Amino acid sequence: MLRKGKRTSFFKPSPSDCAARPTTGSEPFADTLMEERIASLEPLIKKWAADSSSNSGYAAAAFLFQEGRHEAPLYLSHVKDLHSAMMRCTGEVSNSGVIVRAHELLQTAVRRLSLEFHQILSPHLPYPDHAESLSSQSSRSSTLSSFSDFEYELEGKLSTKKSAAEPVMQEEERVPNAAVSDVKTIADCMIACGYGKECMDIYKFVRRSVVDEELYHLGFERPIDSWQMQKMDWKVLEAKVKSWLKAVKPAVQTLFYVERILCDRVFTTAPPSVGESVFSHVARDAAVALFGFAEGAAKAIKRSPERIFCLLDLYEAIANLWPGIKATFSYDATSAVRSHAINSLIKLGEAVRVTLSNFEAVIQKDSSKKSAVPSGGIDPLTVNVMNYLALLADYGGVLKDILVNWPVDGSPKHPGFPDSNFPVCDPATSITAGDSDASAKFARFAQLVDVLLCKLDVKAKRDKDMALYYLFLANNLQYVVNKVAQSSLKHLLGEHWVANHETMVKLYASNYERKGWSKVFASSPGPSVEISLGQAKESLRRFDAAVEEVQAKQGGWAVTDRKLRDDIALSLAEELVPAYRRLYDGCPRGDPVVKFTPDDLDNYFAGMLRATGGGSATVSEAASRSSSRWNGKSIP
Repeated sequence: MLRKGKRTSFFKPSPSDCAARPTTGSEPFADTLMEERIASLEPLIKKWAADSSSNSGYAAAAFLFQEGRHEAPLYLSHVKDLHSAMMRCTGEVSNSGVIVRAHELLQTAVRRLSLEFHQILSPHLPYPDHAESLSSQSSRSSTLSSFSDFEYELEGKLSTKKSAAEPVMQEEERVPNAAVSDVKTIADCMIACGYGKECMDIYKFVRRSVVDEELYHLGFERPIDSWQMQKMDWKVLEAKVKSWLKAVKPAVQTLFYVERILCDRVFTTAPPSVGESVFSHVARDAAVALFGFAEGAAKAIKRSPERIFCLLDLYEAIANLWPGIKATFSYDATSAVRSHAINSLIKLGEAVRVTLSNFEAVIQKDSSKKSAVPSGGIDPLTVNVMNYLALLADYGGVLKDILVNWPVDGSPKHPGFPDSNFPVCDPATSITAGDSDASAKFARFAQLVDVLLCKLDVKAKRDKDMALYYLFLANNLQYVVNKVAQSSLKHLLGEHWVANHETMVKLYASNYERKGWSKVFASSPGPSVEISLGQAKESLRRFDAAVEEVQAKQGGWAVTDRKLRDDIALSLAEELVPAYRRLYDGCPRGDPVVKFTPDDLDNYFAGMLRATGGGSATVSEAASRSSSRWNGKSIP
């Protein structure tokens, strides 16, 4: 590097500068010294002249840093010596012919160095197979708190440069040292000799081509305009998104990451602006195109519920890679890359929120004119919505960022929402202040579940039978609770939510028992009432008639959840079997009024409400089954 006050090393020395200096008395001695210096340096430089026809074309066919590696250090030393001698010529040598010879020899050397520089860079210094960059390290230890953080980064931190102490810059050993050392020594020599621009131009041309080629091999083709993407068939666009998802991680964690390290190491001795400018030229356009694709996809992907997972995959990929993106593209000159990555996240987040709103509208528009499932079983809408939400819950990490600033309506707005008969309809009550393990960020999930339950309530009310109404609600809410408890939804909605809705299931089941078996309960006198034989017989007749009426009405009804079915059966058995036994014991054996025994009634309860159709059996049919007492387990 030149001493302070000398010309910058990024400008070539001109022979005319020396020729224009005044003549001194020492000219013959100075000329002699310069000629001697040229004579001592010329053989090695001419030997490796890139355009030399001597030595049977050896120099043109061979490479100094390969076949002549033992001569490379001396060659670089000769070039620097020659340049230093030329710079000292100012005020000491007036013989322009000597300077012209020196300049021509220097150009010969620079042509060789340019060839060597290009040749070593062209194989693109093989990337490590399993490079672990800052982005992969950071993604395991921290996640983005919200998409508003990205806006803050964009507005407030774009001018912040990366510190040399950051981990990604300390992993230089991940780039092959020998090749990088050669490239660096050549770059240092060319820059010191005033050929910095030529060096930078070669580097930018070669490495930019390498980046483009590597991206192509990774499966990313560019450019693709946003309007072109919007006209694509969904299958074509989906395939391109999948290719992008495969390419973006190695592109950020290996391709751009290693290019940044390589650039920083090669141009260590140059001013900071040099490395920044070179890396920007090499990687910026390719990276902008890469993240511009995600931004375009956010606009092109239709907001239909089934395509939300494609949007979430894109968002998650960029969010996980953000620490590496921010570190690798920390220069001011590459701020456009960070901006595109941030904008992609913002646009994708907006698309996800719109899609969730559309999904909510789909639930609300489900035909409420259609009655609930005749058997009181699980409605297809329940299955579809809960399966969808369970899949969405697997993206809880990114949804936390996307939903954080999305307000939840405090009350239903759909005109068909039920009244206080369905107390869980208000989304504001789904996650209460006491629910310490559920984040308010996921209140939208609770609202979507409540919209489903409200829609089910509207369907259930189409049937005027209140027993079937409550059985249908109990069945479907139990399915919802089971789905939440068995999926990632449990972590989003929380234990408190699950406990609250399990209580509602019990309430609905109790209401079914009260409404569906009311006549049977009314037919038996209380345990404290003394009854005569005639009263016992009359109560038996009314009890049998009420049971037969229930059997006729509920023969096709079913409870699909085994535990819920057992709980209902046990609850009925514990209250009605003892009451029937009291009447049964009050009548003589063989009396024609007695149609079945308490054990027969017990067995009937054990087999009722079976999804397989067993619920259609009567008490008389149950009498032919095993007479084993009810023990709390359903009969296989």
